[in-house]
Amino acid sequence: MKHIVIIGAGNIGSAIAWMLAVTGDYRVTVADRSADQLANIPGHERIDTEIVDITDRPGLQALLKDKFAVLSAAPFHLTAGIAEAAVAVGTHYLDLTEDVESTRKVKKLAETAECALIPQCGLAPGFISIVAADLAARFDKLDSVRMRVGALPQYPSNALNYNLTWSTDGLINEYIEPCEAIVEGRLTAVPALEEREEFSLDGMTYEAFNTSGGLGTLAATLEGKVRTMNYRTIRYPGHVSIMKALLNDLNLRNRRDVLKDLFENALPATMQDVVIVFVTVCGTKNGRFMQETYAHKVYAGPVSGRMMSAIQITTAAGITTVLDLLAQDKLPQKGFVKQEDIGLADFLANRFGQYYAPKESLAKVG
Repeated sequence: MKHIVIIGAGNIGSAIAWMLAVTGDYRVTVADRSADQLANIPGHERIDTEIVDITDRPGLQALLKDKFAVLSAAPFHLTAGIAEAAVAVGTHYLDLTEDVESTRKVKKLAETAECALIPQCGLAPGFISIVAADLAARFDKLDSVRMRVGALPQYPSNALNYNLTWSTDGLINEYIEPCEAIVEGRLTAVPALEEREEFSLDGMTYEAFNTSGGLGTLAATLEGKVRTMNYRTIRYPGHVSIMKALLNDLNLRNRRDVLKDLFENALPATMQDVVIVFVTVCGTKNGRFMQETYAHKVYAGPVSGRMMSAIQITTAAGITTVLDLLAQDKLPQKGFVKQEDIGLADFLANRFGQYYAPKESLAKVG
């Protein structure tokens, strides 16, 4: 039984802990500085909790020492410090961050690390990169890679057509920070909330627009090999125009604390959500210009007896699948591991990765 530390006792951290514990193959310690947050962690004989201040480096290193891996479900600005502590004691490190700068710091740490460092193990970046890399590998020559992901309420009922489904800090960060994209073969930065488009899926109309971090390391991997590559977040129509008014006209991009307070006190959270994954790749195959598309929806549902939202399921399944592959020695045991290095077939065949499969083919983890 491998002992795992999860940093962060929020909705995602608790989902990860439950998924791992019910298998019987992992013992989990969930660490957070908030006793109130830790009180919400599901009770299980293989789940322990511990109050830890992440900024206390000696205390954090003592917690991580002799553990198989640490999984960061903490806010993005804390990830680099957790990675540094993991490297210091030789514990494998995985995170869920979409923050580009944090990932650059983790990559730098990996150059001399004796453990594996695997950032961006969630939905986007994460699973979306694995799907895109798999589709891209089927072409002789690439032209475009378009990656679209959205975590949406099933029953929108406000002007934003949105409910909180995950980290407010992460949401605001991806709406504000510059976005990586490949334009005419060159890696560049484009502004968030721009280049809006509309598309339909299963009879529903959606909008999509630039947001930060979704490409992960795939942007650097495919630079010079594809003419166009971009990542956009999916929302219901009308969302982006209101967000622009809040961020630009009211200047809340420079008052993130105010925007966070507004979101968390005016937008209710929901467990009734749907995650949409939509990837389209175009290129040349056997002399013909072709297109391949991956489109899939994941809905909220029970996981080994506990109800989880779709964003909990997809995010937790992403990082637990990567952890499981690492534990099974199917991934490198040291250095920097990119999401696109993970095979889609291996991911979907995994007991956690199966949560991305259609409901009728789901296997119970526990």
